[in-house]
Amino acid sequence: MKYYSLNRRSPSVSYREAVIRGIAPDGGLYFPEEIPKFKKGFIDEIRNLSPVEIGMEAMKPFVQEEIPPDVLEEILDKVLDFKFPLVSLDKGISSLELFHGPTMAFKDVGARFMALSLGYFFRNTDQEVTVLVATSGDTGGAVAKGFLGVPGVNVVILYPDKKVSDIQERQLTTLGQNIKALRVKGTFDDCQRMVKKAFVDEALSKSVQLTSANSINVARWLPQMLYYLIAYKQRTETDKNLVFSVPSGNFGNICAGMMAQQMGLPVGHFIASTNVNDTVPRFMQTSQYEPHPSTATISNAMDVGDPSNFVRILELYDNDFSRLEQNLSSYSFTDSETKSAMTRLFKQYDYVADPHGAVGYLGLKKYMETHPETDGVFLETAHPVKFLDVVRSTLHIEIPLPRQIREVMDREKVSVPLQTYDELRDFLMS
Repeated sequence: MKYYSLNRRSPSVSYREAVIRGIAPDGGLYFPEEIPKFKKGFIDEIRNLSPVEIGMEAMKPFVQEEIPPDVLEEILDKVLDFKFPLVSLDKGISSLELFHGPTMAFKDVGARFMALSLGYFFRNTDQEVTVLVATSGDTGGAVAKGFLGVPGVNVVILYPDKKVSDIQERQLTTLGQNIKALRVKGTFDDCQRMVKKAFVDEALSKSVQLTSANSINVARWLPQMLYYLIAYKQRTETDKNLVFSVPSGNFGNICAGMMAQQMGLPVGHFIASTNVNDTVPRFMQTSQYEPHPSTATISNAMDVGDPSNFVRILELYDNDFSRLEQNLSSYSFTDSETKSAMTRLFKQYDYVADPHGAVGYLGLKKYMETHPETDGVFLETAHPVKFLDVVRSTLHIEIPLPRQIREVMDREKVSVPLQTYDELRDFLMS
């Protein structure tokens, strides 16, 4: 499998090179040259397959020239070592919980898959690579944990100062070793702009080998297909239309689901549920893509005004808006609506949702107003404990701290303040 740049001004590359580069030299995101199809009978037999067997079917076509099957199986065995339960709440409404991993966020799968891919690629070399990543919340912690101690890999994480939760900040600033955190005066979009600028800085690239661990990297993006396949494996028999509502910020997760659908997963519709950062909901109404500066919300991992992966979604549908709107709906919700949804889920179902999952629930309920015969799944992308202040003030309950969180609470937070790209460049050069 080769990968081409969506800017189409750079040559196609292998999976290995796409992972190591992160972004093409022309600034474009990499995209596979073909979309493979699942083998005949795979979907019919999926309930009898293990998560690793499902992962092998999904991921092998994308990596097979670069990662041998036995190594891929070892990687998947390490990546998929926790549960992804599908929790039924009501008729036609289920929550897919993706927060049972080491950092209690859905980013754990992609971050670990990428870390293990890079570890394999650099296993017998003296080369070093710097993973440069911007985070609006959970990506930073997942990347930090996934790459901690990986030989030959340095990690630099940019995050917006005072715009991530305390637990999220602790997960990316307390590990030390090869992990460095930079707190940026600004928004996630400011962090992301700096990262993108670094990747096209020719002088910087001559002295530092950079790669990205945001979902713009194919090794972070593609493994997210597995959530949807594992959810389908757990689904009870039903003739209803399967619909996924995905809390969406940078749109890598929902794009991976759409890739799985095009490979043969029977999904009827996708819902991109956002907070007030509504670039895509507005696009789906007008077909005009007009990004706005991001606004801070209680669902901070979705505070993205210009989602990088949406260009991949457009590519999946050949930039044909009429085809896209048949398969994607998108709605935005305020913090007030999000808190009301958290309260409703708790009172009706005794279910504690984090703000992102609550937004996903709201999107599903909105879609079901006009499509009642739906087998709906909303993605619960982070453990509610990661948003303790919001949960406390909204639901008036206390949540016990899981082991993964307790282990970072007493550690000292260490980060470097940053305001400009020149400061980032100097940091990387040093």
